Amino acid sequence: MTLSPRRVSLLVAANTALAPFAIDAYLPAMPALAESVGASVHRTELSISFFLLGFAVGQLTGGPLSDRLGRRPVLLTGLVIFFLASLMIITADGLGQLLFWRLVQAIGGGACVVNSAAIVRDCFSGREAAKVMSTMAMILMLAPLAAPAVGSVLLYISDWWLIFVFLATYAAFLFWLMGRHLPETRAPDTPVASFRQVLRNYYSVLSHREAMGYVFAVAATFSGMFAFITASPFLYMTHYGLSPAVYPLVFGLNVIVMAGSNRVNIHLLKNRTPQQNMSLGLMVQLAVAICLTLLVFSGLDSLLTVVPLVMLFMGMVGLITPNAISSLLEHFGHMSATATALLGSIQFTCGALAGVVVSAFEIDSAWPMVLTMVVVSLGGNLALRVLAGKARPAEA
Repeated sequence: MTLSPRRVSLLVAANTALAPFAIDAYLPAMPALAESVGASVHRTELSISFFLLGFAVGQLTGGPLSDRLGRRPVLLTGLVIFFLASLMIITADGLGQLLFWRLVQAIGGGACVVNSAAIVRDCFSGREAAKVMSTMAMILMLAPLAAPAVGSVLLYISDWWLIFVFLATYAAFLFWLMGRHLPETRAPDTPVASFRQVLRNYYSVLSHREAMGYVFAVAATFSGMFAFITASPFLYMTHYGLSPAVYPLVFGLNVIVMAGSNRVNIHLLKNRTPQQNMSLGLMVQLAVAICLTLLVFSGLDSLLTVVPLVMLFMGMVGLITPNAISSLLEHFGHMSATATALLGSIQFTCGALAGVVVSAFEIDSAWPMVLTMVVVSLGGNLALRVLAGKARPAEA
């Protein structure tokens, strides 16, 4: 099969969209889901963190298997696990069962999605890879933009369980799409790593100073993003009084800004390096997090003041994530799925921990979210500066 940049972008974006649909589609149904499983909204929000932890495990195991067995077998197996777990979530009658099946669902999703960046790296490199990933990310933004709206419509039609029927259906569609239109992109002559070599591969990434700067930069921005995503159902709908019908519209504004920043990133890559764009995005996130903290401290926080700043914070993901991934894989093209798996497992674990921190404080305030965003943004800037050094100058 012929794999053009556009075709790769579309296929990989459809595959990667599984994660934001699984995370965002049921956010409007969080109060209804909490009532169904007999738990508070704050405790039910832990299902987001459990999903992120499972996603990290799925990537950590799926990455090396993908480098060993190929992209297609691991991707298709992950979709089957995701499909079955999505159906089991419908039968959950308690918080424990919900959390368990969300964990299993995420393990399948992580094993599936970890192949996305590896497939791009199999086909492209350098700035071309960064541009394809940025295009992929721009297409991918449609998923979190549409997911809460889809969840609200399904919630209106029936109840929260219909959202997970939709997720199972989407996984089945992806199984058909990838099975029919995606060839194996891993080179057949690529050396197969043993279990001991896999451990050495992970160690080689962990011990690479510059690479870990990129990893922690992505982990920081992911933590800030999921601090907001975890807090948003309670903060927007309960604290600020937004209705479940309007919530997807306000949530979707973040995605529009993220999509725009991806276009900006592609434009800036003509004269700037990926490292320079990444540094810019992290600095803007830190400034926004400080502004949010001052707003909450002064008591002036409201939908009118918080939403625009959160939009700007979330928008910087488009300058940080695709550039960090392409920069990381420049050093580990020979084991791209393993490097991507380690990156994904760290970023999703950090995102899960940020969600747990936000959910742990059952208070009617934005403080848990904004303080978490400040801490992780500061950490991301320090990690990039200390580990990766100053941004590389643009090529002549």
